[in-house]
Amino acid sequence: MSKYRMNTFDMLESEAIYVIREVAAQFERPVMLFSGGKDSIVMSYLAKKAFAPGKIPFPMMHIDTGHNFQETLEYRDWWMKQIDAQLIVRYVEDSIKAGKVAEEEGHNPSRNAAQTITLLDAVREFKFDAAMGGARRDEEKARAKERFFSVRDRFGQWDPKNQRPELWYLFNGQKRQGEHFRAFPISNWTELDVWQYIERERIPMPSLYFSHARNVIRRDGSILATGTYVTAQDGEEIERINVRFRTIGDMTCTGATESEAHDIADIVNEVAATRVTERGGRADDRRSEAAMEDRKKQGYF
Repeated sequence: MSKYRMNTFDMLESEAIYVIREVAAQFERPVMLFSGGKDSIVMSYLAKKAFAPGKIPFPMMHIDTGHNFQETLEYRDWWMKQIDAQLIVRYVEDSIKAGKVAEEEGHNPSRNAAQTITLLDAVREFKFDAAMGGARRDEEKARAKERFFSVRDRFGQWDPKNQRPELWYLFNGQKRQGEHFRAFPISNWTELDVWQYIERERIPMPSLYFSHARNVIRRDGSILATGTYVTAQDGEEIERINVRFRTIGDMTCTGATESEAHDIADIVNEVAATRVTERGGRADDRRSEAAMEDRKKQGYF
């Protein structure tokens, strides 16, 4: 009898790889969504493992809001070369210019919600029948309602009451004309699991995740990095403090955290001790109690 025993990370890794392979097996034109954040980095790393020594048999796709951190874009292009993956980029700016979505009004408008239209257009353009995302069930209560395979109707919309049972890891990928699926291989991971796995596998991460001095403003309970897309309003003071980011997205709504975590071990200890969810600093999630669920019903990640 083998003396080898699977630990927690072996089991999570095995489960995620199984889901990724199921997507590749059941669907004709799958794609993996890539934001440049830790969850999509881990998911793409798992995809590389799933099909090694061969190439990943589906493309990665980034929906670029145009308000990204420059560090994210530089890392994205570097990482795609490291894992030898095909990258597709579609731009919210193009959707705005085409009149398909309107830019928000007001000071420092966010394009985070506008990603939905660009994503759904890209799904139709490439005829993708499954899009894998890095959502986890501990992130936000709406995401806890997802299954591994989550069906979207012909309008790209999600109905949380219309999800299929997944007994014994049997996934039903059958779909009607015009429907597509979202798949979430790391659904059962937590933020701490992700960081401990990154530490174990020594996955290189974007500099934004580590403590660094940055000019910020405090707005509505969030700490936002100032720059081209985020400027101080009347009464707001620009501070320079040590921060890091727990999530990475549109600069206009991605909140920073005051931190002295300079390496992965520091981050693991910090995450293990925190009582605030990683999306607690996201300005877009503060708009209403059901902000995420409303966006998901419209076709958001």
